[in-house]
Order: sequence, then C-alpha cells, then structure tokens
Amino acid sequence: MPRTPNDRGKPWIAAAPDSWGRLHRVAAWVLLGNWAGGSTVPSRTLYPHQWSWDSAFIAIGLRHLSPRRAGRELETLFAAQWADGRVPHIVFNDSVPADAYFPGPDFWQAGVPGEAGLINTSGIIQPPVHALAAWEVHRTDPNDSLDRGFLHRLYPRLAAWHDYLLGPRDLGGSGLASIVHPWESGMDNSPCWDSPLARIAPADPGSYERRDLTHSDAADRPTDLDYGRYVRLCTDYRDHDYDDARTEHAFAVEDPCLNGLLAASEYALADIAAAIGKDPGFHRARAQAITAALLERLYDPESGLFRCRDLRADGADGSDALIGEGSVAGLVPLIVADLPEPVVRSLLDTLRGDNFALGRVHMVPSYDLTGSAFDPARYWRGPSWFNVGWLLHRGLRSYGATLDAKRLREDLLEAAGRTGFAEYVDPHTGDGRGIRSFSWTAATALDLIAEGAD
Repeated sequence: MPRTPNDRGKPWIAAAPDSWGRLHRVAAWVLLGNWAGGSTVPSRTLYPHQWSWDSAFIAIGLRHLSPRRAGRELETLFAAQWADGRVPHIVFNDSVPADAYFPGPDFWQAGVPGEAGLINTSGIIQPPVHALAAWEVHRTDPNDSLDRGFLHRLYPRLAAWHDYLLGPRDLGGSGLASIVHPWESGMDNSPCWDSPLARIAPADPGSYERRDLTHSDAADRPTDLDYGRYVRLCTDYRDHDYDDARTEHAFAVEDPCLNGLLAASEYALADIAAAIGKDPGFHRARAQAITAALLERLYDPESGLFRCRDLRADGADGSDALIGEGSVAGLVPLIVADLPEPVVRSLLDTLRGDNFALGRVHMVPSYDLTGSAFDPARYWRGPSWFNVGWLLHRGLRSYGATLDAKRLREDLLEAAGRTGFAEYVDPHTGDGRGIRSFSWTAATALDLIAEGAD
C-alpha cells in the first residue's frame, strides 16, 4: 500500500485504500513542495506568501498527512492576528523579495510584533473557515491535540476573530459581517461586485505594477479597470489606518459565503469550547443568530439562493439592496446546520438546475451559467473552484443528498488529477486554468480521498 511521510515521529500514514491511491501520493507531494517552513504557500509562483482561507483548507487536507503540521499551519497564521481580532488575508514571508507580489508589504504598511520582529501582513481579511479547520485537525488525533494544548491555544484567538467580524465589521447593524473589499470575499472577481465597484474611482495605473499577469494569462485575471478599483479601496483603507470606525467604506457588502462560513465556524467553535471544558452555549446561540440574519437579510426565495446585499446602494427609498447576480456564494450556506427544510430544498433545486447544472458540467461553476456576465475562463466569473466544491460537497452530505455528494466528490477528484491540481477549471470543457500544483486543490483532494476510506 502506498505511504506518505509525516513529521510526527509516528509510523507513516497509509494512503487511502481505494482507486485514488496515486492521486493521494501526488497531492501529498504538492503540499510538501509548497511547504515554506511554518506554513504552506498556495503556489510557488503567483502566491508566494501565506493566505488566510487557503491555510484553513490546506490544514483540512494536511491533517491526513500530519495533524501536527496542520495545526502549525493554523497557529502560524494566527500568530499574525491583529490586536482587534482580525486575521489578515496575507502573512508575508520576509525571505521572498518585496516586489515579488503586489500589493506587497511596502504597500500595506501593516503588521504585528512577532518573536523575531515585525510580522508584515495585509490589512484586509478573508472568509472565516478557521474554526472549522481547527476542529477537523483536532478530530484527526484528539488525544495528541489535547496533550499539546492545540485547542486551548487557538480557542481565544478564534473567539477574538469572530468577535471582530460581528463587532466592528457589522456595518449594517444586522448581525452579519460585511466585506469592505472584493478580495475579502475570497471570490475576488465575482460579477456580484460589478455594481458596487462601479462607484469606485480607480487608482492611477501608473501608481502600481500588476504582478499577477507575470504568472497568469490576462484572459483569466481581473481587468485593469477592476484592478485599479481594488487598489483604490486598499489605499483608502490603509490611509485610515484600517480603522473601520473612521473609514467610510465606499464598498460595503454582506456576503452569504462569508457569513455562512461564519455560522458554520461558530458551531465548530462551540465544539471546540466543549472539548476544552468551556460552555458551548454562547457559540451555538451566536451561530443560530447568524443563521437567522442570513435568512432574513440575504435569502431570496424567488431565485432559490442567497444573495449579496450592497449596504451602499442608493435605492429608491434610500435603502440598501440585494445584488441581482447569481453567484455560487449564494449556495455556500448549505454548509450551515439546521436551515429550514424549504430553503434546503430550494437551494438543492438551484444547484441541480440550469443555473449551476450540478452533474452536467465540471464541478460547480462560480457564477450562474445563464448569467450575462458568465465567463468560463476569467477568475471567479464562471470557472469551477475546488474549495467551493468541497464546501458544497460537505453541505450535500449534511442534508442527505448522498448521490449528489458522491458524484461531486468523484468529479472533484477526477478533475484534480487530470489537471495537475489546477487552481480552477472551465466548467464546460474541464480544462484546467490558472496555476497548477495549487495547494488547496491538493488539500481538498486529500480530504475527499480520506472520506472514501472511512
């Protein structure tokens, strides 16, 4: 039986005893090859630093090779947590040249004190998958986890992270967290952001140099106009010292993906609290409150999915507004426990219908296949992503859609192997797009393989 090394000093961990054995070996070596000493880079080329929600997905897969290394992945990230509780979306590796990635540390001018000096970070966030990841890492080897104090160390940091999201980032006062930049959604270039971004004056293109186009086809990446708007939002936030109370936030959106993950992570935080002898009731109640706010604020029964809410929209009555674009972000709340049965049924119908065509295209497209802005190649405007597929697979299983979950699992694993662990794929052709040997693609494959070995 093929075997994969770990770093725990225990016997090597056997690969899954099914037809995905070779895929398991190659996925393991992708993660080992992208290991940077304390964390895993998404890729050695375009993304040479540590990314927040990438590391959560990476830890979920890495736990099948080494729970200790998976735990270290998360603890390295949280060592860069800010005093206000936020977890920055990038933790910069000082051994990488400052100009290797834009926006780099010189642009953000942000960081926190560390044992070896300043830890340079970005100033924005990404979706909160971390408590869910920490709980999965713990469950892999609970005795060792408790002996090492893994959950005891991480619990207060996770709680502070959620406090930040539901405190300073509740810009609408509704019990939901808001994103203040498209990058914070994780779905950076989604058509959902077109309308809110249209109000933003782009930064002078001569004031910065795009580095992403060095490693990726321009047809796959955001346009120069959108990129200029991204830079403008970052600059304004930075110039207000990343203070949410002092920044007007011309872009402020309640996103169902981020808030669905926050609810799921609150449930995971309840499990963590119980495991270390604390009362889980607070976190369960907060998860239920987030879920209620999601349903009240973002669920659209007519379209059968959750929508993003633009808090800066100028409606006829002066109110904010739901964004009409159909994004896969609106299906991610399937991972949340105890959704009303009619809502679950409606989400499943939408996932299986012509808009997302589960089982009839490759994986799950990131945007409505019938939408006017659909693009099968361009970043988050149509391509199918492995981490989102993993989330939806988890939701399908939790709500008893076992046949759909099985088909999606097989689709994700087949695509990962065929494309060399591509960043994302064209939903119609299945062609790999973006970067190859991408870490969360390998990590989610490892987790899906392990599921079949249970």
